[in-house]
Parts: sequence; C-alpha cells; structure tokens
Amino acid sequence: MNAQLKFAFPRPTLTVAAATLATVIALGILWGVVTLFQSRGAPMERLGAAERVCTHYIYLSEREACMNEWLAASQPVTVARPQRSDSSRLAKAP
Repeated sequence: MNAQLKFAFPRPTLTVAAATLATVIALGILWGVVTLFQSRGAPMERLGAAERVCTHYIYLSEREACMNEWLAASQPVTVARPQRSDSSRLAKAP
C-alpha cells in the first residue's frame, strides 16, 4: 500500500486566468460604484462651497434654501444648437 498523499496543484495558466478574471470583475464593480457616485446629485465640492456661502443663515431651512439656490445658479447652462429645417434646404435647390 502506498500511504503518501498526492495533492493536485492547478496548472499555472489556470491560476493566471482565474486571477485575471477576478481582477476584471473587481475593476468592473469599482467602475460601476464610482459611476453611480458621480452621477447621483451634485458633486461634493459644490456642496461644500454652497455650505460655506450659506453659513450666515441660522435656521436649517433657510440654509438649505440658500444652498439650493446657489447650486441652481452654479449649474452649467446647455444651449442647443439650432437645426436647419428641411424647407430651407429645399428652397435653395435650383
């Protein structure tokens, strides 16, 4: 009888593939969390600036209203480009 134990070690390529897959999954989860944090609400730096601007208000409701007004005023304005209508292109055709 042979009483020695033989352990089956995984092949190196299988270990590297599993580590690569785990890294890709971890980076995907991290990217998803970062994207969710950036897409929800105002960025923390703007909230901090709004708090500093509105510190002179004593009541919380006044301070929140001031912060909301300041954040709304600091939002970037997006202006749509005017599109040419089809009638203007047809009118120029000979």
